[in-house]
Amino acid sequence: MNTTELAGQADLQSLLLHHAIDRFNADYAAALDQRRFDAWPECFTEDARYWVQARENFDRGLPLALLALESQGMLRDRIYGTSHTIYHGPYYTRHVVSPARVTAAGAGTAADPIRAEANYAVFRTKPGSVSEVYNVGRYIDAFVHTSAGLKLLERRCVYDSEMVLNSLIYPI
Repeated sequence: MNTTELAGQADLQSLLLHHAIDRFNADYAAALDQRRFDAWPECFTEDARYWVQARENFDRGLPLALLALESQGMLRDRIYGTSHTIYHGPYYTRHVVSPARVTAAGAGTAADPIRAEANYAVFRTKPGSVSEVYNVGRYIDAFVHTSAGLKLLERRCVYDSEMVLNSLIYPI
């Protein structure tokens, strides 16, 4: 292969990776918006980490997070609590996720994950009410290749707001 063909192959691989991540994020958002909460932990590896953290803390390198889950089992526990033990007024969510920006096209292994970022906005609608902006920020992700496709090794939801409306019940 000549240099032009190699460059074309690299561009195609980059395009396919971006598409796979964007498709993953669309499926992730759809699962949450359709209230298929049992599907949410399946987006992650067994040893995954999931944080919801204020931008101020993230930018300062401070570890405090609103939510910090350190395994797929903890994500399942969170969904069980959300679905079976927490009482709250009902509402619907709508996630809008930007196209991803790959920041490091690693090998897709735990030792060398694919790193990407995407902006998100989550809207909340209570029955009989108007929609409101619930949470806005960016996903900072580490993906790995699995036999089931891409999965998250890490997802850090860094939100821009200084306050979260009411409480965080459903995943971001």
